[in-house]
Order: sequence, then C-alpha cells, then structure tokens
Amino acid sequence: MKDFTGRTAFVTGGANGVGIGLVRQLLNEGCKVAIADIRQDAIDKALATLDNREVMGVQLDVSSREAFRIAADEVEAAFGPVSILCNNAGVNLFQTIEDSSYDDWDWLLGVNLHGVINGVMTFVPRMVERVKAGTQTGGHVVNTASMAAFLGAGVPGIYNTTKFAVRGLSESLHYSLLQYGIGVSVLCPGLVKSYIYASDDVRPDALKGAMKPVDPAAVERLQGLHEFGMEPDVIGARVIEAMRANRLHIFSHPDHKEEVRQIFDEIIAEYQDYPKDPGYDQRVAFEKFRADSFAAARRKSREADF
Repeated sequence: MKDFTGRTAFVTGGANGVGIGLVRQLLNEGCKVAIADIRQDAIDKALATLDNREVMGVQLDVSSREAFRIAADEVEAAFGPVSILCNNAGVNLFQTIEDSSYDDWDWLLGVNLHGVINGVMTFVPRMVERVKAGTQTGGHVVNTASMAAFLGAGVPGIYNTTKFAVRGLSESLHYSLLQYGIGVSVLCPGLVKSYIYASDDVRPDALKGAMKPVDPAAVERLQGLHEFGMEPDVIGARVIEAMRANRLHIFSHPDHKEEVRQIFDEIIAEYQDYPKDPGYDQRVAFEKFRADSFAAARRKSREADF
C-alpha cells in the first residue's frame, strides 16, 4: 500500500498494546481510524489521548459475527468504506493444553481465531466488491499472530494453536487477494509492552466455569516481563513500513531470527530418504505442477507494486 491518506482503518484490540501503536501510526499517515475494543473504559482512555484526530471508538466482542457486522456498518456510515483492516485483538492463557478445559479452548479460539475470521469475512468481501466496481483502489489486511505462530513450545498451548491458524489463514488470503490489489500481512511480534498478561480480566462469565483460579503472583511476574516489551509505537511504525512493501510476514522483533532458522533446519533434517513407493512418479509430477504454481504466486507477490 502506497497511499494511506484519507483511507478508513478498523483496528480491533485497538485501545492498548500493539493496537494503540497501530492506531497512532495510521492516524499519522492521514487515515481515519476506528478503535474497536471489548472494554469501553479502555476506548475512552485511548480516545482522550488522540484529540483533534479523525478517530472513533466502537465497543466490540470480536467473537460475535453479528456484533462485527453492526460495528462495520456503524464505522462505514461515519467514516466511509474501510480499506485497512487490522485484526489485532487477542487474549492468552499461560498454560499447557493438557491442563486446559473446553472453556479455555472456546475462549481463546473465539477471540484469537474466530475474531480474525469474523473480521475477514465481514470486511474483505466488501473490499473486493468495491474494487470490482471501481469505487475502491486496493486495501490491506493485517492479522496479528505472534512469534508463537512459529515457536510451538508446551506453554502457551492453546495460544500457539490459534496463532499457527492465523498465520495459515493470512498466508492463504495473501495470495488469493493479490488479483484485487489488496495486500495481506501477518504480524508476528515477540514481547510487547501490553496488558495481555491480564487477559482473565475480560474473560466472559459464561466461559469461566472450568477455568483455573488466577494466580496473582504469576500475573505479577508476567507484568514485570511485559514492562521490557517493545513499545507499541515502534511496532506500529514497522507495520506501516511492511504494508508499503506489501510484505507477507512482519517480524517486528529481530530477536528470534536465529531461533527460527534453527527450527526450520531441524524440520528439514527430519525428512527421510525413503525408497520410491507405488505411484511415486505420478504423485511427484502433480506436486511439481502445484509447486511451480505456488512459486509463481510468490514471485508475483514479491513483484507486486500496489
């Protein structure tokens, strides 16, 4: 995306953490911005710091499809068509899968994965129709995953699952929307100065039945760690730069580069040189066709200038 001025952006989880960093940088680029967040008090505090800007707040539970539709209609009625979507809202549970409950799964999947799906399914068809009709030029979708989309350790198990899924969704959408001049990026930050350590504060009552008691000492330790997280405005600026370059993966933190390299080397090392099985040659011929097509799509993505 080359031109941000005058566009309308919709940012979920926009009242703090990565979200407020995205909001401030998009405003600096001349966008009109809607801050969507589940906490009205957090929205009010954020808006109070953004005087004399084209910005509005909308309370939203991203896990609700109907709430997303209503919020989208409200924002587009006030600010015009949304052509920048930042699916950023997220929550976390710092525990293993085997120590988790169905309520834990439903909560994190609802926010971290279904929230992204709901954002995409609400806004992307509108973007595509406007591009087809000639009333909109391009657009961009930024889905916030995490380095947890690459680093699948035992903790936090459900969070890892949701972020791997967001990464896969974003990579697929990136290639399918190239034809419309709509960019898609997946943001994979590391430690951020945010309040995600206090996610339990916004957990719905209906999904608290099987939750573990909150450990105040653990929350305090996590709070201390997040004090050393990257400033949201730094991340926001790096996202804008990546959007200009139509970059699929946004690695805001250089901290993990060597670790990711090691992990991919370990994955490649686990391939085995098996003898040919029946149907091998035909299967490989098909896979070459698929691989060549995907390589062409990646090349087109790298060469795209919109």
